[in-house]
Amino acid sequence: MIRVRPASLHKPFSSSFNIAVSFTVRVSASKMALRGVWQLKKLIVSYCDWGGSSRGIRAFMETELPTFKEKNPQLEVVTELIRGQHPHLKGFYKNKNERVVCVKNLTTEDILLHATRLRNALGRKVVKLKTRHVTKHPSVQGTWTTDVKF
Repeated sequence: MIRVRPASLHKPFSSSFNIAVSFTVRVSASKMALRGVWQLKKLIVSYCDWGGSSRGIRAFMETELPTFKEKNPQLEVVTELIRGQHPHLKGFYKNKNERVVCVKNLTTEDILLHATRLRNALGRKVVKLKTRHVTKHPSVQGTWTTDVKF
């Protein structure tokens, strides 16, 4: 909504205006679900109880993981103790794909960010594009450029 009002109503020759702009942003809870169905089925949190690189994920499991489980009841969260290995998050999706994210030496906020990104992802494989632009009807003459070549 844009509202325009004069800056001063008492000055007869004033030409300045104040513009008040307000935006509303709505974020839904099912932000990254496909047709209303969450794609991440299971999240495995692997850590080491002794290693220094797992310090952040151990703190994450104590502070952030219980609230993450409460906010995502559709998700099965499993913790896995693997001694002598770096910590990682492993996500299993409904389309039988899996993604692994290494969280070695990360803080609890960064690990929560990675877990949220795994939850929001659709689980599709990354496909490298052959060209910079994708279109149904490619140009026969080639891509338009600003350089003139005679």
